[in-house]
Formats: sequence, C-alpha cells, structure tokens
Amino acid sequence: MLSQEQDSTPYYPEQGDTVREDAVFSLLPEGLDVHEARVLFVHAHPDDESTSTGATMGFLADSGAQVDLVTMTRGELGEVIPSELKYLEVGQQQCTDGGQALGEYRSGELREAIQSLGVHEHLFLGEGVSAGKDTPSVFYDSGMVWGANGRPEANPQASSGCLTKTSLDVQVQALMRVIKHYRPHVVVTYDAGGGYGHPDHVRTHEVSLEAVKNLEDTPDAPCLLWGLEGDYSSEDNRIQAVIEGSLVRKREAMAAHRTQVIITAEDSYQFSNLVTQKISARETYRLVWSASTVELSSSS
Repeated sequence: MLSQEQDSTPYYPEQGDTVREDAVFSLLPEGLDVHEARVLFVHAHPDDESTSTGATMGFLADSGAQVDLVTMTRGELGEVIPSELKYLEVGQQQCTDGGQALGEYRSGELREAIQSLGVHEHLFLGEGVSAGKDTPSVFYDSGMVWGANGRPEANPQASSGCLTKTSLDVQVQALMRVIKHYRPHVVVTYDAGGGYGHPDHVRTHEVSLEAVKNLEDTPDAPCLLWGLEGDYSSEDNRIQAVIEGSLVRKREAMAAHRTQVIITAEDSYQFSNLVTQKISARETYRLVWSASTVELSSSS
C-alpha cells in the first residue's frame, strides 16, 4: 500500500511553465545569421523530438536554420496504443521479435513526423556517419517502469544491447562522428534529469555532453549545448532560453506517432497511461555547456 505522501500517477513536468526575468529568447550564439545556423537535436526515441522539442524545431526550420536530428534508439519497448497494432508490443503473446517490428514501425512514424518539423537530415545512432568498427548498428530501447512515486525507474528486463547497458564511450565516439560531419553551431538534448527522467533520456544527455566536451577547442566543436528543461528550479542560475514556436507544426508531428500519442484536443495529448498533458508552443532550455568565447543572443 502506498503511503499518503506517495502518488503513483506518472509525473511529467509542464513545459514553459516558468520564464526567468533574465531569460534569452534564442538558442543561437550572438552574431550568427539564422540562415547560416546549423542545429543538431539529439533524442532518445521516436516521438521525443515532437513531444519535447517540436515547437522549437519547427520554429528554427521556418526561420531558415538547418535542423538535423539524431535518434539514439528506435523505441522497441514502447507501449502501443491502437488496438489493431497491439501485436507489435513486447509482452503481447503475438510479439516474438523483442520489439524489432515495433522499432521499424516507429521509424516510419518518425519519418512522417520530421517532415512536419522541417528536419533536414536524420539518422539513428550507429548508422550512416555515426557508424564505426566497434559501434553496434542498433542501440536498443532500454524501456522503463513507473516507480511507486510516479517517477521513472530502470527496466529490470532491459537487454544487454540496450542504450543504458552498452558502452558510454562507444556511444560518445559515435555522436562525435555525427558532430564532426554536420558541424552544428548548436546541439540540443535533455538536461541531466532527462526531462521527466526516462533512463534513456538521462543517458542521451550524458552522451551529448561528453561528445561536446571531447571536441572542445577543436574546429569541430559546437558553440553551445542546451538541455531541455525539466522541473523548474529557482535555485538553478544557469541561463534559460525560451522558444515560442509553432503549435500547429508540433501537433502535426506528434499526431504522426500514433502508436505512442493520442491527441485529445488542440492543446492536449496523452501517452498510453492516459495522463493528460499540455501541447505547449513554449519550450524552455538550460545552458549546459558553451565555448569560452561565445556570447548568447537575446533576440527571438
């Protein structure tokens, strides 16, 4: 039995709920023309790009920036919402492939979503320019379970080939190859808490930060690394960036992920747990890392 202090309802932070007085309204470094800007987003699963940063990605693409995306896994362990597709879900009697078919299906959903977001190029970690001799071609979804306090916990049945159980260094080297290829001015991922705390989100933050730090003081280094803000804290004095993007673009991209997302109204949605969340056109970030000579732009 849960204590009165515990609430087992899955918890998600509200995006853009609080804006600091000293917030900036751009992710770009000072003096960079948006039409010359290259921004690389790094996400854990298909649908994260749309639900977490879709308004920002659409806004940047509309403004003329090159928006690229790396997705770490194919989301093989996601729960499936449509009843006619339940056979794809791991744990269902009909599913005998460990989620491979679901990963392929969700990859198709992602291809549709990124068209709505204006993404220039996309790849999964382990393929294309990220591939290496010792790099797996696929990093599998680690999955998660909800704890008694409504917060994510590690999946006890995660496979040895999943993102959180394979080599951090191998993943860092793979992402470094991506950064060297695309030469982004800005990299955007999750903050250290992984947004709402999914273990793969946390690992994605760790990989992104290490990759950027390893490239520091080289010609391939980006200027800035931003982390998607989770719970707002008044004690967090890092620079906050606020992006007011396109609700329409974000909602269209989210709707493409039909195995994962239910659009319940123009500005609300649910995952399979049916916890209603706001579709927010305002997305906020915290500065995780910056090159020593870079100044921030305050313009929108």
